This record gives sequence, structure tokens and C-alpha cells, in this order.
Amino acid sequence: MPPTDASTDAGTAPATELATDTGPRSGPGSSSGTSTDSEDTLDLRLPDELIALFAGEAGTRGGATGDATAEAMGDASGGARGERRGMAENPAATPADDDLLDHVGGWGPTATPVGVFHLVPVRVERDLPLIARWMNDPAVAEFWELAGPESVAEEHLRLQLDGDGRSVPCLGVLDGAPMSYWEIYRADLDVLARHYPARPHDTGIHLLIGGVANRGRGLGSTLLRAVADHVLNKRPSCARVVAEPDLRNTPSVSAFLSAGFRFSAEVDLPDKRAALMVRDRALRDLL
Repeated sequence: MPPTDASTDAGTAPATELATDTGPRSGPGSSSGTSTDSEDTLDLRLPDELIALFAGEAGTRGGATGDATAEAMGDASGGARGERRGMAENPAATPADDDLLDHVGGWGPTATPVGVFHLVPVRVERDLPLIARWMNDPAVAEFWELAGPESVAEEHLRLQLDGDGRSVPCLGVLDGAPMSYWEIYRADLDVLARHYPARPHDTGIHLLIGGVANRGRGLGSTLLRAVADHVLNKRPSCARVVAEPDLRNTPSVSAFLSAGFRFSAEVDLPDKRAALMVRDRALRDLL
């Protein structure tokens, strides 16, 4: 998944770090992760929304609950993009007025030490050329695997925009200028939940910093902290924000630590061993 710009936070990251390691490629996989944090193992109840999705899928298709679960969760053998696609393509069995992420588009701007930051939900007709250009940056493409013609990025975006709302793609706009791409998603309803003891309303983030000029100067950690806290402020039911950078990417992990996340566990995903990073509501004033 896209990384964090750790070059000024950790002092060791190359300027491309935040373009890389916290995005869809490191999505959920087939083997279970292990947690070393006993606090993270207490609540293993399936969220009500996920139960409703499975039940609705089974009723619609007339199939068994097991078939509905497989459809909703995606094909674990298909890789990260295939699994996230399985989640996005599943039609929501939730009411139309039940927004799974508390209306990200209405969250508004938030003040940060580097300027006013705003998560603006993607509009394909407006934003596709810019996002596709970022996805074709070699530093980004290595981890996101969405390089190619605009149609590749468009498919990725539409799978979220046409889905049930559990993942919302956004432009990160800093002082009026689009400079990053984010995905705010329900981690507890995502296939990632197979790999850690998810709690209801856990919220995940993926990101990339688009322009090379914005990388390597500490923006990653600053914006990660700001966005994580923005999520907690706007989603009162969410107690944790999670992310899963590649464990080998020490600068990226360091950037999350600098942003007030804690290292919770190592988890095995299809294409990497990841560091599960968690920012807790209860600890955010201390970290």
C-alpha cells in the first residue's frame, strides 16, 4: 500500500518513499497475521454491517451463506487487486441512506502545520488524468501496480465509486492544490480483516504523495497524523485508524510512528509481510 514520506521524519528515506508503500497492492491475502498486542485481540465479533452484507447477498442470489461470504470477501487466491475488487463489486445490502464512512465528502478541511488540508472525493471526469499520471510514476507503480493507460486507473476508481461505499477514493488538497491520493476505507469490512483482530468501525487509509516536489520533506508524517485524527474526529464510532506498510520499508514504518501510530503486529499478506500500524483514539494525545 502507499508509503509515507519518511525522508525528513526518519532521516533515511529516499524522496520517493511516500509515493509507494501503503496502497492496494499490499491488500489482504491468504494467510493469517499474528498479533503481539493483547489489547488488539479482545473484540472478534463480526460487525453488524458485514453480517447484513452476507445475509443480503445470500438472499439475493438464493445461495448458501458460505457462497455469499466468498462473493463478498473476494477470491483470496486472486491477489490484492482481485480481492479489493471483490469487495467493491459486491452490491451493498445496506440502506441507501446508511453511509458506511460517515459522509467523507462532507468532512470539510482541517488545519495542519503545513497548511489547510482537504479530502475531496474523486470525480472521475475531473480527476482521472491527474491520478493516472501519478500511478505511472515508477516509484508509485512499483507498489500500486496501476500503471498503464488511463483505463487502468479508471477501473480501480470506479470499483470503489460504484461499490457500496466501504472505500472512498479522495484527492488530498493542500492549500487549494491537489497533491496526494487517499483511500479511506472500512478496514473491518475489508478482506484485510482476515489478517488481524478487527473491531467494528476500524478505518483504514491508503495514500500516495503525487508530485516529486512534495516528497522527501516530511509531508507524509504530518498529513498521516492530520488525516488519522480527522477520521477520528468525524467518525465517533471509530476507535482506531489502521494501515499496513511493507515491513521491509523501515522509513515508511518510521513515518507512521512519527505520525502517532503504534506498531501492533506483523501480518502476512499475499505479496509482502506487513507492519500493522494503529492509531488509537485513546492514545492519540500521548503519541
